[in-house]
Amino acid sequence: MVALVGDNGAGKSTTIKVISGVIQPDAGEIKVDGRPVTIPDPIAARRLGIETVYQDLALAPDLDPAENLFLGREIMRPGLLGKLGFLDRKAMRTKADEAFGSLGVGIQDTAAQVVTMSGGQRQGIAVGRAVNWADRVLLMDEPTATLGVVQKERVGQLIQRVRASGVAVVLISHNLPFVFEYADRIEVLRLGQRVARLSGATTTRSEDQS
Repeated sequence: MVALVGDNGAGKSTTIKVISGVIQPDAGEIKVDGRPVTIPDPIAARRLGIETVYQDLALAPDLDPAENLFLGREIMRPGLLGKLGFLDRKAMRTKADEAFGSLGVGIQDTAAQVVTMSGGQRQGIAVGRAVNWADRVLLMDEPTATLGVVQKERVGQLIQRVRASGVAVVLISHNLPFVFEYADRIEVLRLGQRVARLSGATTTRSEDQS
């Protein structure tokens, strides 16, 4: 896992937005598996196996976890009903249970609206959705910003499971203890430039502040 840290305005969120196709870079290039690519929009990023967990989570509060997981990728009913636009909600819920369960996301009722769930559960849904579709890279913008201690630990455990599955994780966070615990590499940014590269395993908070 690579963590991007730095003061406000350092370029962390801009980097995430460029990789996820939200904005276009003024210069430079993006390489995937060593090959230069152009990412004109988020759909192109998804085709490359890049998924993003935004700080606001980008969940539809009035939909349930399964509907959020398959938002824009809905499973249609077979035959004529599917052609008429009918969703296969049973299949979506079954696959959602499998996806969230494999990540250890504790959701007791996948038919309940997201708005009724805790911050930790919502974070788990957002991460689970991204992980379910990410083949190469998972981008996370301040995933623990509004969470308590226990919820932060759960997000950390989710990140470890994602990393173990072979998906690369790029994290933005101002929570330095969280970064030091989970990051393999730390990139320190300032005014759009990388000014330092640190190892998460050997870096202490006092060293980072120096």
